[in-house]
Amino acid sequence: MKSSSEYISIAGKVLEHESLAIKEVAARLDDNFLKALQILQNCTGKVIVTGLGKSGIAAKKISATLASTGTPALFLHAAEAVHGDMGVISAGDVAIALSYSGETQELIELLPRFKLLGVPVISLTGGKSSNMANLSDCVIDVSVPNYSFPYGIIPTASNAVTVAIGDALAITLLVSKGIKEEDFALLHPGGLLGKQMLVRVADLMHSGDELPVVPPQADLRESLVEMTAKMLGTTCVAKKDGRLLGIITDGDLRRLLETSDNPLDLSASEAMTPDPKHIHPEMLSAKALHIMEKHSITSLPVVDADEKLIGLIHMHDILKLETK
Repeated sequence: MKSSSEYISIAGKVLEHESLAIKEVAARLDDNFLKALQILQNCTGKVIVTGLGKSGIAAKKISATLASTGTPALFLHAAEAVHGDMGVISAGDVAIALSYSGETQELIELLPRFKLLGVPVISLTGGKSSNMANLSDCVIDVSVPNYSFPYGIIPTASNAVTVAIGDALAITLLVSKGIKEEDFALLHPGGLLGKQMLVRVADLMHSGDELPVVPPQADLRESLVEMTAKMLGTTCVAKKDGRLLGIITDGDLRRLLETSDNPLDLSASEAMTPDPKHIHPEMLSAKALHIMEKHSITSLPVVDADEKLIGLIHMHDILKLETK
């Protein structure tokens, strides 16, 4: 029986091995990846992803990722394909075949049938000189030094690399197609992601009487009153003409209490964080959430085209979408 620290060490080695394997494959990406991308760009039908065993599970993941990023795709079980499921294949399709060894018999039997139907084949394999590679139009090398710690036979690193390459193809294809956030949202209408990406900042922001705002000459006591009244943990600082100058947050107040002898004597312009991150009302709420997470903040002032303050959106406003 091993100790807890030994088990943690084993787990760490597995994760380290997988991450290193992905880095190695990333470093050797070449024209074969670009060729595979071009084949997928020219696809006028659907992408059929096939494999067996652990590679079959990876194939299901890749087909799901392609479908969720705007590329019609489905998983085809290699063994079932030669017993009737070939009917799903049609002109204009592209096939992606997965086998680490490149010698999976069912795939070797299946690939010539793709060729007869005029379907180009992209292989993800560690066997660059394998029979499967020789039957393919394009081969992406997913080989790793050995399968995985501790026995060198468990296909964790090779599967991780294969799935990662599938992700890379899907995202590169998405970008090349010019798929926008709004298009992506239509593919995920049921979850929180879809809600965030279909709702715009203007739909969620606090405006009018709900908007916490003080003039630059207001003292800190007035700023505190405004923050308390509007219950958003922050107040904006704006000029008389509405142009945004800065923001004062709960965190700013705590820091002022630690560093200033007489914080209540400060004006809003002295206490504020100037030129804060902000967003425009037509932007998607998912974009607002991304900015907040990236900069470790919980709210964003909303400004119009003239940089005049018109609202404030809080992280909680976006996260509440999950329960609606």
